[in-house]
Amino acid sequence: MQPVYDINAQKKATNLSLNSDLLEQAKALKINLSATLEKSLAEEVRKQKAQAWLAENKQAIEEYNKRIEESGLFSDGLRLF
Repeated sequence: MQPVYDINAQKKATNLSLNSDLLEQAKALKINLSATLEKSLAEEVRKQKAQAWLAENKQAIEEYNKRIEESGLFSDGLRLF
């Protein structure tokens, strides 16, 4: 799977508000907050981009599928399986 962002881009400091209990537990477990958030955020960006692509191309996909149902594939008579 291709990254949805430039993995070599510079890091940028930012401020976040987190549940204090969750933050304390994460620190106690020595969880790398930056890496964990970056991984989770990348997955969410990938998911939302995929949903946006599907919404943008929904009509074309439906039209293609309809055409295939009506006309079949050019290779339908050539299949051996």
